[in-house]
Amino acid sequence: MLFNSYQFILLFLPITLFICFFIAHRGRADLAQFWLIVASLFFYATWNWRYLPLLLGSITANYVVAQAIRRSDSEKTRSRLLILAAVFNLSLLCYYKYTDFFLTTSNDVAGTHFSIQHIILPLGISFYTFQQLTLLVDLSKGKTHDLRFRDFLLFVIFFPHLIAGPIVHHREMMPQFEKATYRLDWQNMAVGAALFSIGLFKKAVLADGIANHVSPLFADAAAGHPMSLFYAWGAAIGFTLQIYFDFSGYSEMALGLARMVGIKLPMNFNSPLKSASIVEYWSRWHITLTRFLTAYLYNPLAVALSRRRLDKGKGVLAGTRTTPGAFFELVALPSTYTMFLSGLWHGAGYQYLVFGLLHGFYLTVNHAWRLFRPKLWKDHAQYQRVMRPFGIALTFVSVLVAMSFFHAESVPAAWNVVSGMAGANGVALPEFLSGHIPALAALLPRIGVTLAPGGGAEFLALFLWIAALLPIVWLAPNVLEILRDYEPAITAGAPSTPGSKPWILPTLYGALRWTPSPRWAVLGAVLAAGGFLALNQVSEFLYWQF
Repeated sequence: MLFNSYQFILLFLPITLFICFFIAHRGRADLAQFWLIVASLFFYATWNWRYLPLLLGSITANYVVAQAIRRSDSEKTRSRLLILAAVFNLSLLCYYKYTDFFLTTSNDVAGTHFSIQHIILPLGISFYTFQQLTLLVDLSKGKTHDLRFRDFLLFVIFFPHLIAGPIVHHREMMPQFEKATYRLDWQNMAVGAALFSIGLFKKAVLADGIANHVSPLFADAAAGHPMSLFYAWGAAIGFTLQIYFDFSGYSEMALGLARMVGIKLPMNFNSPLKSASIVEYWSRWHITLTRFLTAYLYNPLAVALSRRRLDKGKGVLAGTRTTPGAFFELVALPSTYTMFLSGLWHGAGYQYLVFGLLHGFYLTVNHAWRLFRPKLWKDHAQYQRVMRPFGIALTFVSVLVAMSFFHAESVPAAWNVVSGMAGANGVALPEFLSGHIPALAALLPRIGVTLAPGGGAEFLALFLWIAALLPIVWLAPNVLEILRDYEPAITAGAPSTPGSKPWILPTLYGALRWTPSPRWAVLGAVLAAGGFLALNQVSEFLYWQF
């Protein structure tokens, strides 16, 4: 069952909310919570009920280990239990997600002839595995103590975030589950409905609308047809906009669904394409994944390497005085390692590894520039004022290149797109254009532009979509800013990240500020109706595959 489906909107959601509110109204918040657990399990089972025992088995095993860690007074015992749990969780994840990839790699590299198993990936396994691991790690460090099973169960399977995140933290959710009344609150319903309506419109109308014009281009790239300049740029920009509105749409729908029952989820998406650096980009794109990777992969490795260097009498990071050796070991190595694993987490394929390594390289260069730039440009305020537009453009192009690998079926298919963006496959335009503009028919061949037969309508449609969506991405306020007065997410207060304040079209930011008013009721209804009427095809969220 999908958020963007008639079954979910017309049946599952109203029935789930009605029963939850009815039970809570009778003073039984505990039973209302139990009902949400049952509803969440049913929501998961509608995808494939055969994987429900796997989900419940994983939760039960992790809860038993969590209780053992909580009761233990021995740091050594807690560490062993944590290692045991990590091996269990990661073994399950590797079996279901990476068995085919490892067999394929062995066949490619070692010349083996293992048969590919074609194992079905359980929905949401990457998210609920990481989520449980974070809780166990924090338990072993004494950062959390009391742990009721029903809270733990809902923490993992709460249907708004079960499939594609956000990766929630126990200290964000457990107190809410304990204090929630689960009663009908009209403000929560209004805020939740606004978030859900906007997210549904983004997914069903904007993301799916441009996807219809992007997919054929990547199919051509996978088939080995050389991608010329405009087609390659159209494919890369088009997919980046597709996943932008797909993922932001899902994130806002998840926030809205949780808010309807009085629960706030953490912010997971904050206008990442307004970023002026790749470091800033990762602080805005899949925010909870970045938080997880930083806290549980990057920081422990960087700290361990720093201690090793100090034990050897070597220097560590020291601002502009940082040595190349210290930078390589304490920044470049942890960044590359973390993003390599991030790429592997996103998918079992060589193209995802390239995606991760590219971002590791980007981050390394960005961190190097941050360390050494003050030597070249001492006035930070002036630097930000002058260079931010160039930073946004450079970050955008870097993201486009990486996204080409993220979406392509293989590394050669992605390279076909990227080399086309660089002009390696020449420049072509649909002959449709020259037929309507006769002067072009004579001019284009003289400047090296060839005419490709057919596809003119599709070509024009794609670039019209791009022209319509880019201003929304770069100029319009995001949903967290629009609903800021009503705290749509746990970490969404007044915007504080660079570039989040309206630097252009400030009146638009003010005009779109959400309030429970007739104007927004009408606008919300229009968005909801547009999204609902666009549900005429099966279209999964892109992050559900992870």
